[in-house]
Amino acid sequence: MESFIHDWGYIALFLYSFGGGMLALAIAGVFSYAGDLNIYYAISVAVVSNFLGDQFLFLVARNNKAYAKSMMSKWGRKIALSHLLMRKYGVWIIFIQKYIYGVKTLVPLAMGLTKFDFKKFSIYNLLASSIWGMIIGLISYSLGQVFLDSLEEYKNIGIITLILLFILIFQLFKRY
Repeated sequence: MESFIHDWGYIALFLYSFGGGMLALAIAGVFSYAGDLNIYYAISVAVVSNFLGDQFLFLVARNNKAYAKSMMSKWGRKIALSHLLMRKYGVWIIFIQKYIYGVKTLVPLAMGLTKFDFKKFSIYNLLASSIWGMIIGLISYSLGQVFLDSLEEYKNIGIITLILLFILIFQLFKRY
């Protein structure tokens, strides 16, 4: 298991964080506390991946508006929420959206459809991704012992089963 985490942990973290996911970074923080990953590398990988993912979405919307609009048409209510948040909070929505499930993917797309300056978006996105990575990574690292202690109670089940269950629950809540 440790070998698997060492070999594939950062790659899985990169891929999951590209889509804006916090769960992988939280799990990486716990693995870092346990000594299986390096917390500084984990935060760095998640920040870079999250930044690149939002930049990608912004550029897709900016350079292919018809495709972005057709992609976004599936999520009418969430798009409306994204626009309301953009009007209410302005550029602060770039920071806020990192923590709101269902909106974090749509805000860069919506901003790419507007005339918002790409350089400004890049700077704000880099700052927001860095703050997001440090907050989620360091909190999960700090709570690593609490999580590991709770795993002691379920050691017969195994860590893989518990992680899969956690991911399954997260995916179920994601649908609603």
